[in-house]
Parts: sequence; C-alpha cells; structure tokens
Amino acid sequence: MNTLHLGSCVLDQNQIKTGVSDVAQQLNQKFKNSSVVVITVVPGGILFTADLVREFKFDISMDYISCLHTPGERNNSAEIVFHQNINLQNQHVLLIDDAIESGGTMKRICQYLNDNFELSSLSIATLFVKPGRVAIPVTQYYAIEMDNDDLLVGYGLPWNNKLRNIPYISKLVK
Repeated sequence: MNTLHLGSCVLDQNQIKTGVSDVAQQLNQKFKNSSVVVITVVPGGILFTADLVREFKFDISMDYISCLHTPGERNNSAEIVFHQNINLQNQHVLLIDDAIESGGTMKRICQYLNDNFELSSLSIATLFVKPGRVAIPVTQYYAIEMDNDDLLVGYGLPWNNKLRNIPYISKLVK
C-alpha cells in the first residue's frame, strides 16, 4: 500500500474506539426501546457504521445512500442515490457517516430525506465534525470536534479514492 500521502496521526485506533463507544452510548440513551432505520452514507461511512452498530442496544434495520463528493467541497451538486430497501414512513432514521467536514453533502442528504419521506425523526451520527462546517438543522451525535479543517485520510476518509482502509486517521500530505 502506498502511504505517501499519510502525514501525522490525528486519531489513533484507541481514540477511534473510544469515540465510537461515546457516540453509541449517546444513541443508546436516545433510542432506548425504539426501532431505528440506520442509513449509511457510502462508501465513507461503512467502517464507522460497522463499528457503531455493534454497540447498539436497540433494534435496527439498515439501508444505504450515496452522493459522490470531493473531500472539503462545500457546493456538491452530485446526484443523491438512494436504493430504498426499507419503508421510512414514520420511522426514526439515523444517518451515519465517518465525518462531517464541510457539511454540504450531509445537509443535502438530510434535505432529500425530509423532503421525500414522512420520518418520525432524523438524526446524524459521525465520529467527528470539523469547525468550518455548514449549519445542518438536524440533531447530530459525534465524539470529537476537530480544531481545524485539515484534510484527513483513513478510517473511511479517502484521497483519490484510496487510503479509506487505513485503521487510523491522519493528516493528508499532498
């Protein structure tokens, strides 16, 4: 594997594991005795979703949605693709992604779900958020608020569609 673009470690595997547990604990309290449809934003949210749902103590169904984007891009106009497999009518929906960087794509996905489905509730779960993100009018659960907008890779975050499988998060070296 070419690690040329990996810079200093930002979140190591233990910090990620702790962050996953923190978010799971928050969601276990919120959705105690509920059933929730988990919708993963693919491909980035796959790793975080896999780690997170194993700590849930409530019933879930799972689906996925995608909207291709370039990391850090604020004006994403790519098509939202949702191959709906589960009826979302009057369901609690939890949208899971690895991170909210600029937030533009997540905001569009939330708007799409709210405009096209009568949801009981919509929430977002991510491992971390960045400070320069746009406002998203949906309840968000996350473990870490980064102190800068550095481009990051690993644990689902790509650079040129590579490095998603690095088990930690590091700064990108271009």
